[in-house]
Amino acid sequence: MCLALVCAFVAASGAQAQQGPLQITIEEGIIKPLPFAVPDFQAETGEAGQLAGDLSRVIAADLQGTGVFREIPSSAFIANYSDFNAPVSFPDWKAVNAQALVTGAVSVNGTSVNVKFRVYDVVSGTNIGEGLQFSGTTDGWRRMAHKVADEVYSRITGEGGYFDSRVVYVSETGPKDKRQKRLAIMDYDGANVRFLTDSSAIVLAPRFSPNGDRVLYTSYESGFPRIYVLDVGSVQRRVLESAEGTMSFAPRFSPSGNTVVYSLSQGGNTDIYTMDIGSGQSVRLTNTPAIETAPSYSPDGTQIVFESDRSGSPQLYIMSAGGGEARRISFGDGRYGTPVWSPRGDLIAFTKQTSGRFHIGVMRTDGSEERLLTASFLDEGPTWSPNGRVIMFTRETQGEGGASSLYSVDITGRVLRQVDTPEGGSDPSWSPLQQ
Repeated sequence: MCLALVCAFVAASGAQAQQGPLQITIEEGIIKPLPFAVPDFQAETGEAGQLAGDLSRVIAADLQGTGVFREIPSSAFIANYSDFNAPVSFPDWKAVNAQALVTGAVSVNGTSVNVKFRVYDVVSGTNIGEGLQFSGTTDGWRRMAHKVADEVYSRITGEGGYFDSRVVYVSETGPKDKRQKRLAIMDYDGANVRFLTDSSAIVLAPRFSPNGDRVLYTSYESGFPRIYVLDVGSVQRRVLESAEGTMSFAPRFSPSGNTVVYSLSQGGNTDIYTMDIGSGQSVRLTNTPAIETAPSYSPDGTQIVFESDRSGSPQLYIMSAGGGEARRISFGDGRYGTPVWSPRGDLIAFTKQTSGRFHIGVMRTDGSEERLLTASFLDEGPTWSPNGRVIMFTRETQGEGGASSLYSVDITGRVLRQVDTPEGGSDPSWSPLQQ
């Protein structure tokens, strides 16, 4: 039986992918997750023992966390996996209902690590991933695990992965009325947190550049909101100049990384502008009495989706990247905000407030097929995974404490997870895949 008959996941768009004998159809429907097994990778050198097991657990956690896969625990294994080069006993894996199998071997030489791995379609008894390997350092072993998981995910689903990516966000501590905020960066799963700023000034809305080397954010360091651009590697930063008496906020990079689109408030009016990062030259894109903010480029850079209350309540609009007439795309009950264009170009994620609840939702770029994925006291600020299949956002709990945490949900709304961070978190921005 082809795995397409037993493993596909709910998605908003129809597509097909084929990798050798294994085919998975991605379409709307109710399908069970694919059972898979990842026995501990084999240590080919004495120093690799602990690392081999750690790599296996991260790979399995990545796949399990998607909701597309279901891990078979090692306690159920019949086969005794002890030699990476030995033939696979497919009947033993079929007996425990495994339909995909990932095996690997790890060697360590000083601080260098090499990981070899294979991906098997157990149902057909074929190898769909031969000669796969990654090299790195002992300090970067988690990243190698994410890269392996991305390759496995891609070979089974036919889509790009998202595990070898990072998230920049606002780390929060202290009571709600005295909240301290600083920028932090982490792996997509919450590991390897590193702080980019201190908590001496309130910071908001960090946004990655298209290649992940820079971050835009808003800071109140000067007493009023100003936009800064920060180099992730060196943590050097500079302010993007704006006219005296203005407030600039809600910045995002263009797909080229050379232009910033943002909101600027002056004389009680808020409009959308762009700025060339190199020259500092700005261009006004909107000119209405309304509050217009939260702009986000389409992946091809030709259009901008944004939030405006020009119709009387906050709604979503799309205009050309050069400005001009805008068309409204949100028409449901409630208030819409913080739109973000999917990297696939097919959907727009947004925050919606209706009937006293907040939601993260998605809609087509023409406003059709609106679907609400979450509901809580306060959900807001969506950001897309690199492959456009998962959304991360901020969830705040009710009450005086009002703690904020990061959550993720897939575009079916079925897989909702809290992202572990050492402190409270808000305003996430997902990087592209690392190079």
